[in-house]
Amino acid sequence: MDSIYEQAKEIMTQIKAEADPDMGKLLVVGCSTSTVLGDNPGTNSSEAVAEELYRALTDVFGNDFDIAVQCCEHLNRALVVERAVAEKHGLTMVNAVPYKKAGGAFATKHFHSLNAPVVVEDIAAKAVLGIDIGGVMIGMHMRPVVVPLKLKRKKIGEAVVIAGRSRLKYIGGERTKYAE
Repeated sequence: MDSIYEQAKEIMTQIKAEADPDMGKLLVVGCSTSTVLGDNPGTNSSEAVAEELYRALTDVFGNDFDIAVQCCEHLNRALVVERAVAEKHGLTMVNAVPYKKAGGAFATKHFHSLNAPVVVEDIAAKAVLGIDIGGVMIGMHMRPVVVPLKLKRKKIGEAVVIAGRSRLKYIGGERTKYAE
């Protein structure tokens, strides 16, 4: 069986390949390490699993995307970003520091991996690419219209992975023509 890292890297590589570079470079990731281990969300948060998943994320996306990691519901699904990302997108910073029991292991890993980490209330539905590992509900952070991605691998560990990318809205009536 493939390791958590290998499973995550395979999925993330496909997601990155399906991104539309013209839409922007803001990626939102939500992750329940408990679910990856086969447990209910928030019941078995794992720093070791977070480390493997985070290594895959940074190996695939590196500096190509601004990454926002969603915290769990104990921090109202706030997000961890670099301060420069918050300033670039005009995001509202809040006073919180995620940890394993409030924010989750993955958000905590992201926070401690950044140069100037901040927590923001939300990202104003500006994410153009999203990865939901374990059903943590990232949809509120995605820019409309979200197109689901058909993933070849559908799980990391025991967690179902859902991903999507944004596209421009189609507006107008029956005589409207659209760009490719």
